[in-house]
Amino acid sequence: MDSEPDRKGPVLFYTKAVIDHFMNPRNTGELAEQDTDGFGMAGDPECGDQLKLWIKVHGGRIEKISFKSFGCPGAIATSSMLTALATGKTTEEARSITDDDVIEALGGIPENKKHCSLLGVRALQSAINDREARIREG
Repeated sequence: MDSEPDRKGPVLFYTKAVIDHFMNPRNTGELAEQDTDGFGMAGDPECGDQLKLWIKVHGGRIEKISFKSFGCPGAIATSSMLTALATGKTTEEARSITDDDVIEALGGIPENKKHCSLLGVRALQSAINDREARIREG
């Protein structure tokens, strides 16, 4: 049986998608300075969860996105999924991605790990804001 059963109630374990994004994270590492149009960071390094995120925008769309995550498997998997969801989107479309979108795309995550999904969303918002500030500053 390859499919996961329908569940009612909270997810208490990591789904296959979460495990895949944790074991094989997409879009990891830093973008080179010349490729970076926006940078964002979220989290608290003192408690262990921190995310750094870089974006390159071309033609109004996120052409490249990359992250470094310091945290639990949930933080890494949600960050990886966020980058997959944001790639190719306009900055306005990417700005509208929510933590619920990330969680849904992963098939759910344990309740006590839902705060992890916020890291990526906050870092992406910060990177988009940074890009806009760079444009204003010329």
